[in-house]
Amino acid sequence: MKLKDIPKEELELMGYDDIAYMILDESKKKMKITDLFHKVCDVLGLTEQDFENHIADFFEILTTDKKFIMLENGYWDLKTRHSEKLVIEDDDEEFEDPTYDDVEEEEENDDVFYDEDADDDTTDDDDLKDLVIIDDEDEDNM
Repeated sequence: MKLKDIPKEELELMGYDDIAYMILDESKKKMKITDLFHKVCDVLGLTEQDFENHIADFFEILTTDKKFIMLENGYWDLKTRHSEKLVIEDDDEEFEDPTYDDVEEEEENDDVFYDEDADDDTTDDDDLKDLVIIDDEDEDNM
């Protein structure tokens, strides 16, 4: 059914999205949101003040309704007229980890220097001469 064939009383019961869908479907071309909503307002007999008061609501309706798609430069159209383009990356390229080369170079260039004058970490037996070992049995007797 064409938009012009629908009685005004029935149009008033329709939502902005339904009327916008019919306008885009009949015109078979994409439209800017302001032009589309002006046509919706014309169909419903709304004033310029109504246009200004409800354009934000209309934008929200279009963005949440999956029947519509926003195109470049502010144009809107029916989603059924546009296919989604999938970008598939070529996995044939060899994966190169940029940090791998850095780590390999660090390992090759790592020179280990030892401080010959540093104190030795080994302990002398003299340090342990005052050490007393207590068994659990000895602990109970104390």
